[in-house]
Amino acid sequence: MSAPHDHVSVAASSVLSLEALTQLLETIFLRHGTSVEVARVLAANCAGAERDGAHSHGVFRIPGYVSTLKSGWVNGHAVPQVEDVASGFVRVDAGNGFAQPALAAARSLLVEKARDAGIAVLAIRNSHHFAALWPDVEPFADEGLVALSVVNSMTCVVPHGADRPLFGTNPIAFAAPRAGAAPIVFDLATSAIAHGDVQIAARKGERLAAGMGVDSLGQPTQDPQAILEGGALLPFGGHKGSALSMMVELLAAALTGGNFSFEFDWSNHPGAKTPWTGQLLIVIDPSKAAGQSFAERSGELVRQMHGVGLKRLPGDRRHWQRSKSLAEGIVLDAQTLAQLRELAGEIERPSP
Repeated sequence: MSAPHDHVSVAASSVLSLEALTQLLETIFLRHGTSVEVARVLAANCAGAERDGAHSHGVFRIPGYVSTLKSGWVNGHAVPQVEDVASGFVRVDAGNGFAQPALAAARSLLVEKARDAGIAVLAIRNSHHFAALWPDVEPFADEGLVALSVVNSMTCVVPHGADRPLFGTNPIAFAAPRAGAAPIVFDLATSAIAHGDVQIAARKGERLAAGMGVDSLGQPTQDPQAILEGGALLPFGGHKGSALSMMVELLAAALTGGNFSFEFDWSNHPGAKTPWTGQLLIVIDPSKAAGQSFAERSGELVRQMHGVGLKRLPGDRRHWQRSKSLAEGIVLDAQTLAQLRELAGEIERPSP
């Protein structure tokens, strides 16, 4: 029997501490085929996303992880192989495992190289990324570094001017330190909407805004189910988002040695959800730059942005929700908590 968690019963308010949620998710990952280290990294990632209100990348993803592990598509026990290939370049073969453990394995070497050379690149290949991208870069900004990361995903986005999907949602994440305040962090898909948000809208029976996607016939649709069932997403900003998505394919796949979004075939693995692609991170040590402290300069930029009427920066809502969750706990609806506990083996599935 797994260890008890410090949450209340499903019938009550379903409020968990971050530690309790993380432990519950670790139990799920371990029970469904990962090593202890992989379970630790993935659980922290998903729990952190839920804590910060990023629901499309929090516990919502857990059934997809479980389904993928069960399908045999990903190696939950993969041990990343870190390769020190140049003064400012690190490569990692994730071994058909998840990208976050590969990043964790290379992190100390990447930071060492960035501080020594002023800039360093981490190229992760043979990897699966199924989470929010901002947790990969924010910790570097906490250490006073600037970080940029890109990752490609499965084919589900129609390039601007084309009539069939080719690209993934291909997000870009950026983090920079700021004097006297939380880092500046953003994470955006190059598609008009994140794929997870389409899934959530479909589950809730909600319609999407116009311009998000097309149905199986290539016609514009606001029905998320039509997008998911044979349709596709559109890039944000037309040709501009499409160009950025192409850039991500080149950086995350061609440069790392990973798969393009269209190069893998999971048809023989029913239940597989995680794209088998690549990820690139660029880390910069701003202390090597000339002039005033970078963190002070970034703080000044934010002050000027507020001065011209900007009310909220990218990431502000996430930081607000993080503080609230840490003070009051993470709220899960009873059905979600029951599903997680069932996956962890804490409660049995009700009889039909």
